Amino acid sequence: MENIESNNPLLMDSGLPFKAVAFGKINADDYEPAILEGIRLHNEEIDRIASNPEPPSFENTVAVLDRSGRKLSEAVATLSNLENALGQPRLMEIMTEVTPQLSNHNTEILLNDKLWNRIKFVYDSRSLRSDLSGEALRLIEETYRDFAESGANLEGEARETFRSLSSKLSELSVRFSQNVTNEMASKERRMWISEEETEGLPDSVKRAARAAAKEALAEEGQVDDVAKYLVSLFAPSYVPFMKYSQRRDLRERLYRLYNSRNTSGEFDNSAIVKEIANSRLELARLMGKRNFAEYKLQGTMAAIPDNVLNLLHQLKEKYELPMRKEIFEIEDYARGIECPDFKLMPWDYSYFSEKMKDERYSFNDEALKPYFELQHTIEGVFGLATRLYGYTFKENKELDVYHPDVKVFEVYDDKGMILGLLYADFFYRAGKSPGAWMTEFRAETKDDSGTRELPLISIVCNFSKPVENEQVLLTPGEVETFLHEFGHALHGLSSQATYASLSGTNVYHDFVELFSQFNENYLTEKEFLDGFAKHCSTGEAIPRELVKRFARSRKFGAAYACMRQLGFGYLDMAYHMIEKPLDDTFSVADFEREAISPVKIFDMVEGCMISTSFGHIFAGGYAAGYYGYKWAEVLDADAFSAFKENGIFDKPTANRFHKMLASGGTVDPMELYKEFRGKEPTVDALLRRDGLA
Repeated sequence: MENIESNNPLLMDSGLPFKAVAFGKINADDYEPAILEGIRLHNEEIDRIASNPEPPSFENTVAVLDRSGRKLSEAVATLSNLENALGQPRLMEIMTEVTPQLSNHNTEILLNDKLWNRIKFVYDSRSLRSDLSGEALRLIEETYRDFAESGANLEGEARETFRSLSSKLSELSVRFSQNVTNEMASKERRMWISEEETEGLPDSVKRAARAAAKEALAEEGQVDDVAKYLVSLFAPSYVPFMKYSQRRDLRERLYRLYNSRNTSGEFDNSAIVKEIANSRLELARLMGKRNFAEYKLQGTMAAIPDNVLNLLHQLKEKYELPMRKEIFEIEDYARGIECPDFKLMPWDYSYFSEKMKDERYSFNDEALKPYFELQHTIEGVFGLATRLYGYTFKENKELDVYHPDVKVFEVYDDKGMILGLLYADFFYRAGKSPGAWMTEFRAETKDDSGTRELPLISIVCNFSKPVENEQVLLTPGEVETFLHEFGHALHGLSSQATYASLSGTNVYHDFVELFSQFNENYLTEKEFLDGFAKHCSTGEAIPRELVKRFARSRKFGAAYACMRQLGFGYLDMAYHMIEKPLDDTFSVADFEREAISPVKIFDMVEGCMISTSFGHIFAGGYAAGYYGYKWAEVLDADAFSAFKENGIFDKPTANRFHKMLASGGTVDPMELYKEFRGKEPTVDALLRRDGLA
C-alpha cells in the first residue's frame, strides 16, 4: 500500500528553511488525500489519549490534546488560505467536499465520552496541582469550556442533533462564502463605461479602469477598438469611483450592483441566511440558551448580550446627533451645487462628503497618494514594529510562494532571534475573495523542551496592481488597511505561548481587533509618516500642514462611520437574538430594515441589502461578534492615549503593550489590559479622537 504520509507534500517535512510550506510541490489533487489521512492520524492520537490507562493529568490529556492533529490543521489551513487568495474553482470544489468530513471529525472529538471524562477529571482536580503554570491552568479551563459549550454534556438524541447541526452549519457557511466570492467575480457585477462617462475620476483611477478593461477584453478574445473602462465591485475600483465620479446615474448603478449582491439568481444567499439563523437558534436551545448570542458570547469580554447592546446603545447616544448634523450639512452643501430640493442618497454620500471635505479642509485623499508608494509604505509599516518593538524584516526571495505576487519576509525580534515568516499578498486578482485579512499557515507553539515552532503568518489585501511600469501608490484607506492587517500579523508573529489553542490571535474575539486597530492610530502621526512618506517624484517628506489637514479631515465623517458600523452590529445581534425560528413569512429586506432602524442613516434602497453578502457573520466567525470591532475600538483608543501621553514611540509604554501582544490567550484579556493601562478602558478616548469630547 502506498504510504500517503511520505508521498504527499502537505504531510511531509517541506525540507525548506523554517519548515516553510512547499507551495511549489503541492497540487490541487494533494489536498483531499492529505486531509483524509490527517483525519485518520488525528483519530489515532485521540484514541491514544482517551484510552490511556494512566490516571488523567494535564500532561497526558489536556496538553497532548492541544498538540494533536497538527498535520491535519496545517493541511486544512493551506487549502482554506489558498481557496480564498486564489479563488480557483477546483479549490472551491475540494473545500466543499472536505468541509462535512472536517465538521464531523471535529464533532466526534468534542462528543467523545472517554476523552470528555478525562478532561472533566483534570478540570475538577486542577486546584490540587500547585505546580501548574498560569498558562496550563488557562488551557485546562478553556479546553473544558470549549467541550462543554460544544455539546460534550449532551446525551442520546440531543447529541445526535448537535452533531447534525454542526455539520449543517459548516456546509451552509462554505456555500454562503463561495456564493459571495462567485458573485463578486461575476461578469454581471461590473460596469463598462466610456471615456465620456469618466468625468471627475482622477487619472490614476482612469488608468486602472482602462487596464482592467484591456485585460478583460483580452481574456474574452475581443478586440479593444473603442476606449472602454471597466469598474468592478472590489474596493480599489468601487471606492474611488463612488468618491470621485461626477455621474450620479453611474454612482447609483454601481451602488445597486454592489448592494444587491447575492439577493437573487444562481448565487442567492437569502435562503441560506434564514437556514443559518434558524440552525444557530436550534443549536443554542439545545445547549440550554435562549438564543445564539447568549450561547456564543460565553468566553468573551462582553460575556452576555446585554453588555453588547449597552455598548451599541451608548455609542448610538453619543454619535447619532453628530451624524445627523453631518448628513444635514452635506445635503445642504449638495443643494448648493445641484438644486434646492436635492435629496442626498447613499450613492451621493462619498462624492459630496469628499468634495465638502476638500473644500472645508483643503484636503483630498488623492493628495496623499504620491506619498504612499507601496515599497516605501511596506518599509514604513514594518518600521512601526521596528520602532516600537525592535523587530526587523528581511525579504526571502528563495522560499516557495503560492502566487508570483506574494512576498515572504523573515521577521526577527530585538535580540536578533527569528520570530517567524510573514507572507504578504497585496494585489487584487480575478477570483480572489474581496477585502483584506490575516491568517496563518502554522501557529506558534513550543514543545516540552521549550523549543519554539515558528509561526507562518499571512496578510492578504486587494490593492490595485500597477499599470505597466507605473509606481503603486496607495490611498490613505489602503495604508490604513495595511496597518490593520499588519497588527493582526504582529499578534501571530509575537506570540510566546506554549499551546496552539492559546497562541497568537486565539484570544476572545472582542479582544482580537485591539492590536490591528491600535496600529491605525499612527496613520495621522507626522513622526511616524516622516519615516517613509516621501513624494514619489520629488522625494520630499510629507508636509506638516498636509498631515494636519488629513488629521482634521479624519474627524469629518467619524460619526457617520460609527453609525454605519453600529448598523452592522445591530443587524448581527438581531439575527442571533431571535428566540423563535424565522418562518415562511421571513423577508431578508424587512428583517434588516427593522434591525437597523435604531441607527438608520438612509432609507433602504429597494433590492439592496447587507445580509446576503455579510460574510463576517454568516461565514467568517463573527456571528454575535461584529460588535467586537467597536468594543476593540474603545480599547485601541484608550491604549493609544497612553502613547500620546508618554510619546508615540515611548519604549516603556511599548514594552508594556508588547507583553499583551505576546501573551496570546494565556491570560484573561481584561487582566492583561489593566496591567498595561492601570485601569479599565472607557469610551472617553474614542470620543476625543472622533472630535466629540
